[in-house]
Amino acid sequence: MLTIGRAAEAVGCKVQTIRYYEQIGLLPSPSRSGGNQRLYDEEAIRRLSFIRHARELGFPLQTIRDLISLADNPEYSCEAADAIAKKQLEDVDRRLKRLQALRRELERMVEQCKGGRIANCRVIETLGDHTLCEAKNHDIPKV
Repeated sequence: MLTIGRAAEAVGCKVQTIRYYEQIGLLPSPSRSGGNQRLYDEEAIRRLSFIRHARELGFPLQTIRDLISLADNPEYSCEAADAIAKKQLEDVDRRLKRLQALRRELERMVEQCKGGRIANCRVIETLGDHTLCEAKNHDIPKV
């Protein structure tokens, strides 16, 4: 059994994060010591690790809730988990494309900067008038 501080340390998250996961029902309320300290067993630590890893992969909390529900029912087919992972992969691909487009535009802005006066600064001009990017038919999505 680990106290909340030791559990946070073991999993690599903050104490406040563990409390939040309890509050929203991702993590069951732990047992308490005689001094009313939260005590986390091995199963709770596994659940915290699962949640933390899923968060690192960018899964939203509701999706993690769905994955936990699937994990709690080992007799279910893994098709639902596969579908969730595929959707997350598609979301990551979309974000990567958007970030790559943003990177290209930032590179263009920096390359076009002549290092002169602000009155002629391409970076300031582009940021001040986004239609300059759109007029060039750039594929920069709105963020």
